[in-house]
Amino acid sequence: MWHKTIGVRWLFAFLIGISVIAIVRERISAGSEEIKIAGGDSSAMTFKELTPEEERVIVNKGTERPFTGKYYEFNEDGTYTCKRCGTALYRSSDKFDAGCGWPSFDDEIPGAVKRSRDADGMRTEITCAHCGAHLGHVFEGEELTDKNIRHCVNSISLDFISSESADTLQRAYFAGGCFWGTEHYLKEAPGVVSTSVGYMGGNKTNPTYKEVCYENTGHAETVEVVFDPRKTDYETLARLFFEIHDPTQVDRQGPDSGDQYRSEVFYTDQNQKMVAEKLINILKKHGYEIATKLAPANGFWQAEEYHQDYYEKTGKQPYCHVYQKRF
Repeated sequence: MWHKTIGVRWLFAFLIGISVIAIVRERISAGSEEIKIAGGDSSAMTFKELTPEEERVIVNKGTERPFTGKYYEFNEDGTYTCKRCGTALYRSSDKFDAGCGWPSFDDEIPGAVKRSRDADGMRTEITCAHCGAHLGHVFEGEELTDKNIRHCVNSISLDFISSESADTLQRAYFAGGCFWGTEHYLKEAPGVVSTSVGYMGGNKTNPTYKEVCYENTGHAETVEVVFDPRKTDYETLARLFFEIHDPTQVDRQGPDSGDQYRSEVFYTDQNQKMVAEKLINILKKHGYEIATKLAPANGFWQAEEYHQDYYEKTGKQPYCHVYQKRF
């Protein structure tokens, strides 16, 4: 009986080990494989509800009439975002008057716009790289600006955030295991404008994922949350953070083990620190042995593109994060 018990335990440990290895391999190999993005499969994404006219252009690749769009003769400072998913696409500093009847830009925010051969076989279509929304077409060689490129975009495909509004946005940084799952839940919270995954809390400048995994960088997998304080507050987001991961685990989260998977709150000011301390004390009074650390935000290094919005891109579900009410 003793030998059988030992054998079962060894078999269980072996199977767990195989599972962990498979997860790590998936996370590393994802960078060398093409991840299918919406415009491929967008079924897992959450989109803004569109009007019939917006759907005609954004989904069915139509074109709005020239000289009629909201942003054609529009010159405020700020950022143009995707109407359907909210991703930042263009900066106002790259907008120019091409006299064509549609908003024109001679550059995009890096990685935000995808180019594809148009159905007519001649033009190059541009779409939101995040959700696949149709934007318009891109043209080169017209010599209208020094960059010699023109993104001809339908106004109806865009929203706009003014620089003045952007100045009111705030940031929060949370580390709670694999940043894929942490981001998945935080980005859906009301009032969140955008999220990014990356690395924080270590001693390595601009680390790679492999360095964080296999070298002693000291970084934790972290999610940067940009939120509008007029629509939510830091405490609401911090409470959610403590409810979407297990804050009692030390240097791990589910099957992921290592100090990069630790639970940590990186605060940007004393108010955020006090809020986090208050929530930790509440959880301790509820009987939780909290392992979450607190540290000042000291530089956020954005992770590789294939890690951003991972579950939206792949249509998969988090494997080590689940919502559990604790407050």
